[in-house]
Amino acid sequence: MNLQAIISLIDLRTLTLPRFQRGYVWKRPDVIKLMRSLYKGYPVGSLLIWETQASQVDVRGDKEIAPGTHKLLLDGQQRVTSLYGIIKDELPNFSDGNEHSFRNLYFNVATEEFEFYGPVKMKDDQCWISVTDLMQRGIGPFFPRFADHPENEIYVNRLLSIVNIKDRTFHVETVSGADKDMETVVDIFNQVNSGGTKLSKGDLALAKICADWPQAREEMQARLKKWADSGYHNFNLDWLLRCINALTTGHSDFAELERQKVSSEQIKDGLQRAEKHIDTALNLIASRLGLDDGYVLGSPNSLPAILRFFDKEHTTPNSRTRDRLMY
Repeated sequence: MNLQAIISLIDLRTLTLPRFQRGYVWKRPDVIKLMRSLYKGYPVGSLLIWETQASQVDVRGDKEIAPGTHKLLLDGQQRVTSLYGIIKDELPNFSDGNEHSFRNLYFNVATEEFEFYGPVKMKDDQCWISVTDLMQRGIGPFFPRFADHPENEIYVNRLLSIVNIKDRTFHVETVSGADKDMETVVDIFNQVNSGGTKLSKGDLALAKICADWPQAREEMQARLKKWADSGYHNFNLDWLLRCINALTTGHSDFAELERQKVSSEQIKDGLQRAEKHIDTALNLIASRLGLDDGYVLGSPNSLPAILRFFDKEHTTPNSRTRDRLMY
Protein backbone atom coordinates (compact mmCIF):
# COMPACT_ATOMS: atom_id res chain seq x y z
CA MET A 1 0.00 0.00 0.00
CA ASN A 2 1.50 3.35 -0.93
CA LEU A 3 1.64 6.25 1.47
CA GLN A 4 -0.98 8.37 -0.29
CA ALA A 5 -3.46 5.49 -0.05
CA ILE A 6 -2.70 5.14 3.66
CA ILE A 7 -3.36 8.84 4.20
CA SER A 8 -6.64 8.61 2.27
CA LEU A 9 -7.81 5.71 4.46
CA ILE A 10 -7.04 7.78 7.57
CA ASP A 11 -9.03 10.73 6.20
CA LEU A 12 -11.93 8.38 5.45
CA ARG A 13 -11.67 7.08 9.04
CA THR A 14 -11.28 3.57 7.71
CA LEU A 15 -7.74 3.23 9.05
CA THR A 16 -7.51 4.13 12.72
CA LEU A 17 -6.09 2.94 16.06
CA PRO A 18 -7.54 0.55 18.62
CA ARG A 19 -7.86 2.28 21.98
CA PHE A 20 -5.46 -0.13 23.67
CA GLN A 21 -2.68 1.37 21.54
CA ARG A 22 -0.60 3.95 23.37
CA GLY A 23 -0.36 7.42 21.89
CA TYR A 24 2.15 9.15 19.64
CA VAL A 25 5.45 9.44 21.50
CA TRP A 26 8.07 10.17 18.86
CA LYS A 27 10.39 13.14 19.28
CA ARG A 28 11.98 15.32 16.63
CA PRO A 29 15.17 13.20 16.31
CA ASP A 30 13.00 10.14 15.54
CA VAL A 31 11.18 12.03 12.77
CA ILE A 32 14.48 13.21 11.25
CA LYS A 33 15.82 9.63 11.22
CA LEU A 34 12.68 8.40 9.47
CA MET A 35 12.80 11.11 6.79
CA ARG A 36 16.50 10.58 6.22
CA SER A 37 15.93 6.85 5.72
CA LEU A 38 13.03 7.42 3.32
CA TYR A 39 15.00 10.03 1.38
CA LYS A 40 17.89 7.59 0.96
CA GLY A 41 15.58 4.74 0.02
CA TYR A 42 16.38 2.64 3.08
CA PRO A 43 13.91 0.05 4.43
CA VAL A 44 11.72 1.47 7.20
CA GLY A 45 9.72 -1.61 8.16
CA SER A 46 6.28 -2.96 7.36
CA LEU A 47 2.87 -2.16 8.84
CA LEU A 48 0.64 -4.54 10.78
CA ILE A 49 -3.11 -4.00 10.44
CA TRP A 50 -5.99 -5.69 12.24
CA GLU A 51 -9.03 -5.98 9.99
CA THR A 52 -12.17 -6.25 12.12
CA GLN A 53 -15.72 -5.06 12.56
CA ALA A 54 -15.96 -1.56 14.08
CA SER A 55 -18.33 -2.75 16.80
CA GLN A 56 -15.82 -5.28 18.10
CA VAL A 57 -13.27 -2.85 19.52
CA ASP A 58 -13.14 0.72 20.73
CA VAL A 59 -10.98 3.06 18.68
CA ARG A 60 -9.02 6.22 19.40
CA GLY A 61 -10.12 9.69 18.37
CA ASP A 62 -13.66 9.31 17.09
CA LYS A 63 -16.32 8.43 19.62
CA GLU A 64 -18.31 6.80 16.85
CA ILE A 65 -17.18 5.35 13.55
CA ALA A 66 -19.30 3.94 10.77
CA PRO A 67 -20.25 0.28 11.15
CA GLY A 68 -18.50 -2.23 8.94
CA THR A 69 -15.00 -3.55 8.42
CA HIS A 70 -12.20 -1.27 9.57
CA LYS A 71 -8.44 -1.41 9.48
CA LEU A 72 -6.83 -0.87 12.90
CA LEU A 73 -3.14 -0.06 12.93
CA LEU A 74 -1.27 -2.39 15.30
CA ASP A 75 2.31 -1.67 14.27
CA GLY A 76 3.51 1.45 12.48
CA GLN A 77 1.64 4.15 14.39
CA GLN A 78 4.69 6.35 15.01
CA ARG A 79 5.82 6.22 11.37
CA VAL A 80 2.35 6.74 9.90
CA THR A 81 1.49 9.60 12.30
CA SER A 82 4.79 11.36 11.56
CA LEU A 83 4.40 11.10 7.78
CA TYR A 84 0.74 12.13 7.90
CA GLY A 85 1.72 15.14 10.01
CA ILE A 86 4.54 16.20 7.69
CA ILE A 87 2.39 15.89 4.56
CA LYS A 88 -0.88 17.30 5.95
CA ASP A 89 0.58 19.62 8.61
CA GLU A 90 -1.81 18.24 11.23
CA LEU A 91 -2.32 15.18 13.38
CA PRO A 92 -4.47 12.32 12.06
CA ASN A 93 -7.94 12.12 13.61
CA PHE A 94 -6.93 9.23 15.88
CA SER A 95 -3.97 10.99 17.48
CA ASP A 96 -3.64 13.36 20.43
CA GLY A 97 0.16 13.60 20.18
CA ASN A 98 2.44 16.61 20.10
CA GLU A 99 2.42 18.41 16.73
CA HIS A 100 5.75 19.98 17.71
CA SER A 101 7.38 16.64 16.90
CA PHE A 102 6.84 16.93 13.13
CA ARG A 103 5.97 20.54 12.31
CA ASN A 104 8.46 22.93 10.64
CA LEU A 105 10.79 20.25 9.30
CA TYR A 106 13.18 21.68 6.67
CA PHE A 107 15.50 20.17 4.06
CA ASN A 108 18.76 21.70 2.87
CA VAL A 109 18.97 21.10 -0.86
CA ALA A 110 22.75 21.67 -0.88
CA THR A 111 23.82 19.55 2.10
CA GLU A 112 20.87 17.08 2.11
CA GLU A 113 20.31 17.69 5.83
CA PHE A 114 16.96 17.53 7.60
CA GLU A 115 16.50 19.93 10.51
CA PHE A 116 13.68 21.71 12.29
CA TYR A 117 13.36 25.40 11.60
CA GLY A 118 15.78 27.74 13.29
CA PRO A 119 15.57 31.41 12.21
CA VAL A 120 19.22 32.22 12.88
CA LYS A 121 20.46 29.44 10.62
CA MET A 122 17.72 29.34 7.97
CA LYS A 123 16.10 32.76 7.59
CA ASP A 124 18.37 34.09 4.85
CA ASP A 125 19.51 30.79 3.36
CA GLN A 126 17.55 29.87 0.21
CA CYS A 127 18.78 26.30 0.39
CA TRP A 128 16.47 25.49 3.32
CA ILE A 129 13.01 24.40 2.14
CA SER A 130 9.96 23.44 4.20
CA VAL A 131 9.31 19.72 3.72
CA THR A 132 5.58 20.23 4.28
CA ASP A 133 5.42 23.00 1.64
CA LEU A 134 7.34 20.80 -0.75
CA MET A 135 5.00 17.85 -0.15
CA GLN A 136 1.88 19.99 -0.61
CA ARG A 137 2.95 22.26 -3.51
CA GLY A 138 5.51 20.20 -5.41
CA ILE A 139 8.85 21.52 -6.68
CA GLY A 140 7.36 24.21 -8.99
CA PRO A 141 7.36 27.13 -6.50
CA PHE A 142 10.96 26.37 -5.49
CA PHE A 143 12.46 25.88 -8.95
CA PRO A 144 13.15 29.60 -9.56
CA ARG A 145 15.50 29.69 -6.55
CA PHE A 146 17.96 27.47 -8.35
CA ALA A 147 17.19 28.12 -12.02
CA ASP A 148 20.60 29.68 -12.63
CA HIS A 149 22.54 27.60 -10.12
CA PRO A 150 25.22 25.27 -11.55
CA GLU A 151 23.83 22.43 -9.40
CA ASN A 152 20.28 23.06 -10.61
CA GLU A 153 19.66 19.56 -11.98
CA ILE A 154 21.05 17.91 -8.84
CA TYR A 155 18.90 20.11 -6.60
CA VAL A 156 15.74 19.35 -8.58
CA ASN A 157 16.37 15.59 -8.31
CA ARG A 158 16.87 15.93 -4.56
CA LEU A 159 13.57 17.77 -4.20
CA LEU A 160 11.83 15.16 -6.33
CA SER A 161 13.20 12.43 -4.07
CA ILE A 162 11.33 14.01 -1.16
CA VAL A 163 8.09 14.58 -3.09
CA ASN A 164 8.19 10.96 -4.26
CA ILE A 165 8.11 9.74 -0.65
CA LYS A 166 4.34 10.18 -0.92
CA ASP A 167 4.36 7.26 -3.36
CA ARG A 168 6.56 5.06 -1.18
CA THR A 169 5.07 1.58 -0.89
CA PHE A 170 4.83 -0.08 2.52
CA HIS A 171 4.48 -3.81 2.95
CA VAL A 172 1.32 -4.48 4.96
CA GLU A 173 0.62 -7.60 7.00
CA THR A 174 -3.06 -8.07 7.81
CA VAL A 175 -4.56 -9.91 10.77
CA SER A 176 -8.16 -10.91 10.11
CA GLY A 177 -10.72 -13.63 10.78
CA ALA A 178 -13.40 -14.34 13.35
CA ASP A 179 -10.93 -16.30 15.48
CA LYS A 180 -8.76 -13.19 15.99
CA ASP A 181 -10.36 -11.90 19.19
CA MET A 182 -8.81 -9.10 21.20
CA GLU A 183 -6.71 -11.40 23.40
CA THR A 184 -5.15 -12.99 20.31
CA VAL A 185 -4.56 -9.61 18.70
CA VAL A 186 -2.91 -8.20 21.83
CA ASP A 187 -0.65 -11.26 21.96
CA ILE A 188 0.32 -10.64 18.32
CA PHE A 189 0.87 -6.95 19.09
CA ASN A 190 3.17 -7.79 22.00
CA GLN A 191 5.21 -10.19 19.89
CA VAL A 192 5.62 -7.71 17.04
CA ASN A 193 6.27 -4.84 19.42
CA SER A 194 8.96 -6.73 21.33
CA GLY A 195 11.23 -3.69 21.39
CA GLY A 196 8.61 -1.45 22.99
CA THR A 197 6.47 -1.48 26.12
CA LYS A 198 4.19 -4.51 26.19
CA LEU A 199 0.51 -4.30 26.93
CA SER A 200 -0.45 -5.54 30.36
CA LYS A 201 -3.54 -7.53 31.29
CA GLY A 202 -4.83 -4.28 32.75
CA ASP A 203 -4.45 -2.54 29.37
CA LEU A 204 -6.47 -5.29 27.74
CA ALA A 205 -9.14 -5.23 30.45
CA LEU A 206 -9.43 -1.44 30.11
CA ALA A 207 -9.69 -1.71 26.32
CA LYS A 208 -12.65 -4.05 26.73
CA ILE A 209 -14.29 -1.70 29.25
CA CYS A 210 -13.82 1.26 26.88
CA ALA A 211 -15.62 -0.62 24.13
CA ASP A 212 -18.84 -0.31 26.19
CA TRP A 213 -17.96 2.86 28.10
CA PRO A 214 -15.72 5.08 25.89
CA GLN A 215 -15.23 7.66 28.66
CA ALA A 216 -13.84 5.11 31.12
CA ARG A 217 -10.18 5.97 30.57
CA GLU A 218 -10.79 9.72 30.91
CA GLU A 219 -12.92 9.25 34.05
CA MET A 220 -10.21 7.14 35.69
CA GLN A 221 -7.46 9.53 34.66
CA ALA A 222 -9.42 12.39 36.26
CA ARG A 223 -9.32 10.53 39.60
CA LEU A 224 -5.63 9.76 39.21
CA LYS A 225 -4.94 13.44 38.55
CA LYS A 226 -6.80 14.37 41.73
CA TRP A 227 -4.61 12.05 43.80
CA ALA A 228 -1.46 13.11 41.93
CA ASP A 229 -2.25 16.75 42.79
CA SER A 230 -2.28 15.64 46.42
CA GLY A 231 1.16 14.04 46.13
CA TYR A 232 0.31 10.46 45.15
CA HIS A 233 2.05 10.27 41.78
CA ASN A 234 2.68 6.53 41.91
CA PHE A 235 -0.94 5.56 41.24
CA ASN A 236 -1.67 4.47 37.66
CA LEU A 237 -4.55 3.16 35.54
CA ASP A 238 -3.59 -0.46 36.04
CA TRP A 239 -3.64 0.02 39.82
CA LEU A 240 -6.96 1.88 39.85
CA LEU A 241 -8.55 -0.78 37.66
CA ARG A 242 -7.23 -3.39 40.11
CA CYS A 243 -9.04 -1.54 42.92
CA ILE A 244 -12.27 -1.44 40.90
CA ASN A 245 -11.87 -5.12 40.07
CA ALA A 246 -11.49 -5.98 43.75
CA LEU A 247 -14.74 -4.18 44.57
CA THR A 248 -16.85 -5.44 41.65
CA THR A 249 -15.68 -9.06 41.52
CA GLY A 250 -14.07 -9.74 44.90
CA HIS A 251 -10.93 -10.93 43.10
CA SER A 252 -7.66 -9.48 41.86
CA ASP A 253 -7.45 -11.34 38.55
CA PHE A 254 -8.67 -9.16 35.66
CA ALA A 255 -10.09 -12.27 33.97
CA GLU A 256 -12.87 -12.16 36.57
CA LEU A 257 -14.30 -9.07 34.86
CA GLU A 258 -15.09 -11.15 31.82
CA ARG A 259 -15.85 -14.36 33.70
CA GLN A 260 -18.48 -12.59 35.81
CA LYS A 261 -19.67 -10.54 32.81
CA VAL A 262 -19.25 -7.25 34.68
CA SER A 263 -21.20 -4.52 32.90
CA SER A 264 -20.15 -0.93 32.22
CA GLU A 265 -22.71 0.23 34.81
CA GLN A 266 -21.04 -1.99 37.41
CA ILE A 267 -17.65 -0.51 36.45
CA LYS A 268 -19.02 3.02 36.88
CA ASP A 269 -20.39 2.10 40.28
CA GLY A 270 -17.12 0.39 41.18
CA LEU A 271 -15.17 3.52 40.25
CA GLN A 272 -17.33 5.68 42.53
CA ARG A 273 -16.93 3.24 45.41
CA ALA A 274 -13.20 2.92 44.79
CA GLU A 275 -12.74 6.70 44.84
CA LYS A 276 -14.63 6.98 48.13
CA HIS A 277 -12.71 4.17 49.82
CA ILE A 278 -9.33 5.29 48.46
CA ASP A 279 -9.91 8.77 49.89
CA THR A 280 -10.86 7.21 53.24
CA ALA A 281 -7.81 4.92 53.23
CA LEU A 282 -5.38 7.70 52.29
CA ASN A 283 -6.73 9.98 55.02
CA LEU A 284 -6.46 7.15 57.55
CA ILE A 285 -2.92 6.22 56.51
CA ALA A 286 -1.84 9.86 56.57
CA SER A 287 -3.35 10.59 59.99
CA ARG A 288 -2.34 7.34 61.71
CA LEU A 289 1.01 6.59 60.08
CA GLY A 290 2.10 9.97 58.73
CA LEU A 291 2.44 8.56 55.21
CA ASP A 292 0.90 11.51 53.41
CA ASP A 293 2.73 11.36 50.07
CA GLY A 294 3.27 8.79 47.35
CA TYR A 295 7.02 9.03 47.93
CA VAL A 296 6.71 7.46 51.37
CA LEU A 297 3.68 5.27 50.60
CA GLY A 298 5.71 2.34 49.35
CA SER A 299 2.96 -0.23 48.84
CA PRO A 300 -0.01 1.11 46.85
CA ASN A 301 -0.78 -2.52 45.92
CA SER A 302 -1.83 -3.17 49.50
CA LEU A 303 -4.75 -0.77 49.10
CA PRO A 304 -7.15 -2.93 47.02
CA ALA A 305 -7.48 -5.38 49.94
CA ILE A 306 -8.18 -2.51 52.36
CA LEU A 307 -10.78 -1.05 50.00
CA ARG A 308 -12.42 -4.43 49.69
CA PHE A 309 -12.62 -4.63 53.49
CA PHE A 310 -14.19 -1.15 53.74
CA ASP A 311 -16.68 -2.00 51.00
CA LYS A 312 -17.62 -5.37 52.49
CA GLU A 313 -18.12 -4.07 56.04
CA HIS A 314 -20.16 -1.00 54.99
CA THR A 315 -19.16 0.64 58.24
CA THR A 316 -16.32 2.57 59.80
CA PRO A 317 -13.99 0.08 61.52
CA ASN A 318 -13.51 0.40 65.28
CA SER A 319 -10.14 1.55 66.59
CA ARG A 320 -8.79 -1.99 67.14
CA THR A 321 -9.75 -3.14 63.62
CA ARG A 322 -8.43 0.12 62.17
CA ASP A 323 -5.06 -0.35 63.88
CA ARG A 324 -4.84 -3.94 62.65
CA LEU A 325 -5.55 -2.70 59.11
CA MET A 326 -2.81 -0.09 59.40
CA TYR A 327 -0.41 -2.71 60.71
